[in-house]
Order: sequence, then C-alpha cells, then structure tokens
Amino acid sequence: MEISLIKTKAYDDQKPGTSGLRKKVKRFMEQNYLENFVQSLFNSLEDLPGKTLVLGGDGRYYNDKAIQTILKMAAANNIGKIILAKDGVLSTPAASNLIRKYKTFGGIILSASHNPAGINEDFGIKYNIYNGAPAPSSITDKIFEISKTITEYKIIKTADIDISTIGTTKIGDMEIEIIDGVKDYATMLEGIFDFSAIKNLFAGDFTICFDAMHAVTGPYAKYILEYMLGAKSGSVINAIPKEDFNNGHPDPNLTYAKELVDIMYSDNAPDFGAASDGDGDRNMILGKGFFVTPSDSLAIITDNHKLIPYYAGGISGVARSMPTSAACDVVAKELGINCYEVPTGWKYFGNLMDADMVAICGEESFGTGGNHVREKDGLWAVLCWLNILAITKKSVKDITEKHWQKYGRNYYTRYDYEGLNSDIAKDLFNNLKDTFGSYNGKMMDGFIIDFADEFTYTDPIDNSVTRNGLRIIFTDGSRIIYRLSGTGSSGVTLRVYIEKYEKDGSKVTSQPAIALSNLIELSDIIAEISERTGRTKPDVIT
Repeated sequence: MEISLIKTKAYDDQKPGTSGLRKKVKRFMEQNYLENFVQSLFNSLEDLPGKTLVLGGDGRYYNDKAIQTILKMAAANNIGKIILAKDGVLSTPAASNLIRKYKTFGGIILSASHNPAGINEDFGIKYNIYNGAPAPSSITDKIFEISKTITEYKIIKTADIDISTIGTTKIGDMEIEIIDGVKDYATMLEGIFDFSAIKNLFAGDFTICFDAMHAVTGPYAKYILEYMLGAKSGSVINAIPKEDFNNGHPDPNLTYAKELVDIMYSDNAPDFGAASDGDGDRNMILGKGFFVTPSDSLAIITDNHKLIPYYAGGISGVARSMPTSAACDVVAKELGINCYEVPTGWKYFGNLMDADMVAICGEESFGTGGNHVREKDGLWAVLCWLNILAITKKSVKDITEKHWQKYGRNYYTRYDYEGLNSDIAKDLFNNLKDTFGSYNGKMMDGFIIDFADEFTYTDPIDNSVTRNGLRIIFTDGSRIIYRLSGTGSSGVTLRVYIEKYEKDGSKVTSQPAIALSNLIELSDIIAEISERTGRTKPDVIT
C-alpha cells in the first residue's frame, strides 16, 4: 500500500496536560487536527519503527473514527504491530495492564476520562510509555514543540478495517491483533484478590449495586462481578457503554452518580455500592446510607492491605496527591511505612512505584490504585473493598467508623467552581499567591495560620520540580488548598479543598459540614471567591 504525505498547517493549541490533549470533539474533527497531533506524537518517539503499541479508548463519540485514522497513520509510520481492543473500547487501567503484560513500546489511549461525551462535548488522546504510565513532560513537551511546526503527516489511504472481530489483520506491513479488552484485565485482577472469599460473600445474602454510568467499565464489571464472582444478575446497572454516556456526566461523585446515591440511601439499599467513570480509572464507594470519601478509602485500604493476597507480605509505602486529605499519613505512621505527598497527576506516582517506594496511591478526585498498573484503577479499588468486606464480615459503615475511632477523622470536602472565565480565575489565583506572605502567624476566625505557600515538589527519582496549588496550613493541622484545573475542554475549574483533623476518636461526628463550616466560610473570604467570580455557591460539593 502506498504511503501518502499530506500537507497540513500547524496548530498552537496542542499542548498535552497530565492527562493528554483534551478538546471539544468538533475541534478534533477539524481538518488534520487529530492527524497533526498523532504525527507529532510519532515524530517525538525515537526508535518507534518496528515496535508494538497498544491502542484503545473509552468508546465516547469519535472513538471509532479516530482509531481508524490512527491505524492508517501508524502503518504509514512503520510501526510493527498494534494490539487493539475489540471495537476499539478499552479502559485506561486495562490499557496500562496490556502495555506491561505484553512489554510493548507504549500505548495510545483515547479518552477524556470523566468529562461528558457526544458531538458537542469532549474528546481526548494521550500517550502512555513502556511501563504503562502517562508520558512524562519530557515527551509531552516535545510533542507540543513539534505540533507547532509540523507541515505534513503520513497516512496509508485504504478502507476502514473491521475492528469488531477478534483475530489478526494487516494494514500494509503492520500487523493488527484485535483482542478481548476485558479478559486480560480480569485475569490480572484475579491474581491480586481473594476471589474465593468474595465469591463466598456473594453466595450469602450480600448485595451490591455497581453503576457503570453507561461508560467503559460496564462490560468489565459484568464479567468480573457477575460472571466470575457470582453477584446476582442486574447488580451492575447502566452497563451498556454509549458514545454519549447516555447524555450523562460519567464522574463518580455524589452529584453526578445521583441514581446510585438514591439507591444506596433508600430503604432497600444493597450492602455495597460503587461507581466508576468514563474510562474506568475512578471510583466511588458507598455503604447503606453511607458515603466513603476517597481520602478515607485510601487510608482504609492502606490499613487493611494485608487482607489482600497481593499485598499480604506488606507494602513499601503509600502516596497521595497534595490536595488529598492526610488520613493515609496517620495510617502510614502507625504502620511504620513511608507516605509521600506528590502533585496532582498520576505520573508522579509512577516514578515512586517503579522505584518500589510505594505500592498503593490515591487522589481525592476519586482515583485510587496500586502498583499492578501505572494508572489509577476504579475496579481495583472496588475489589479492594469487597476483599476487605469478605474477610472482616463487617459493613462499610462499621469499617469506616472503627477506622475513625482508631486513627481520628480528617473531615474533608472539596468545592468545585466550574467553567470560570480563565482571566478571572487566574487573577483570583495570582492575587491570592501575591498576598500569601502576610498570612504567616495570622489568626483568622479562631484559626492560627502556620504557613501559606505554593506547593513545590522535587521528584526523588528524576529531580524534576513541579509547583501545584496554593496551601494554607493552620497550626492544628487544618488545611485550605486552592487549585486551578484544566481537565475540561473549556473554561477553568477552581477547586477548593478544606480539611480539619479531629484526633480524638470519641469526639468524631457524622456531620462533616458542621465540623468544617468555619473553614468553608474562611476559604471564600481569603480568596474573595464570591466577590471575584460572582458565584455564591460551588457547582459540585464532594
């Protein structure tokens, strides 16, 4: 087949973030936009010809068309082989597993994670390296520089291939192996958890509701939870992936997973509830009328890790993103293991995992994972909880409350102000940073500020330096943290994290909003959020 060189113009907005390049679908559909980025990616990778890549995505709108384009471009760029999930649908943690299992050169993942899908919504593309982790900045920066000067791309012009049938085919000299995207991942999880104990749990009267939110984890959850582990049929709801996620917002939190929340707070609630997001890397955990914060979930999994066969021999350490509550820090100290605080972005955990410094990691944004892959993993977190429940024979509520009694409680909430004007959000953030010097030692509403700073992280492996968020730390350990997030394709999200630690387990209350009320009010006053944005309340409260 003949390779075509297509003349193109460069774009100046193709800088990948920590989660790759995310834009509106219609931007990707513009002439040569996707092709420019893919060619820039290929050009940035040394020694790529003849190598094997994994390819798949979360099934959102434009996933199938993008895959056909990437296959034809990969063949034109002399890539030796593509391992492709059937129908091009592959969860992000499953993609990381394939890269590691088959020792491929890397992988291309098409996803905008928890963002909405559809022709008027979001699309994304990212590259993961040989260890299954998101590409480091050295690669993403190179992609961006190439994308600004690119003049042509390579493609083989041929008919689309059938990607719905498992087997092997070719485009030119490039082999394409189409595989079942579920079974390799399921087999990997079976080697981590006590499936016999979980089967016995389901064989009794234990009930579960898993909300796949019409996203990628539907087939995975049906196969693992219902077929392999024996949860009753129908335990997985919204299990059929749809290219627009059924017009939903596949972010597993109390706001967007309302159907599951209503079920779990009903009179006939199942024993356990969980949800995952668009590409399968996030999770939410619920018990009967009870919500477990992601920060507490990380701490509880860490505390009970020896109940899980994969971690029965102990773990080297645990890590959390800076905005995540310090609940796991308290557990790590008790267990005598290291706890690392890193910037937001899973790639920072990957370096620590590769150096065998940590085995379990988590972010407050509903992402938890282990060193089995190099991405956060929603179903892994769900199975951690099911394994712990199966062994302890306790409820989600009992496990969490006993944890608080032992370690104290980190009251915690996150306020998201979404879709802010970029200039207003940046002015707010910069003004806050400029005034930080005046806060040290100051008393505000009964709280004494220990220090205020911009969080700066020096990676212990590659010595890279990252600045990520503004912190106000009080003398009692309470924290207010401000971050600007660009994970959406339009506008800016201001995230405000508010935390208060109660060490005395006998004083723990079930009303975090009351415990945090003064700090919540203070967070608005300090940053002048209402005054500068006109918002009187956040769009999402976690």
